[in-house]
Amino acid sequence: MRDKDLLERITVDPKVMVGKPVIRGTRIPVALILKMLGQGIPVEEILREYPRLEKVDIEAAIAYAARVVEHEEVFPLPMWSELVPA
Repeated sequence: MRDKDLLERITVDPKVMVGKPVIRGTRIPVALILKMLGQGIPVEEILREYPRLEKVDIEAAIAYAARVVEHEEVFPLPMWSELVPA
């Protein structure tokens, strides 16, 4: 499935979960799915825990996160040692 199609599975609505990105038609936040994956929870277990999800929803959450990080602006901060006089 193309990224564009995957991203259509993600919605942002101020009336749902305070505007956090969620899987379309649910109140399941993208961040929750990513956190579970980051904790090493297998996709199959996530799907059992949230039966309304499909595997493609998890793929959409990953694609969404990649898109956000890809377009993130980074402003390097000085090292602590550069801030504190010697």
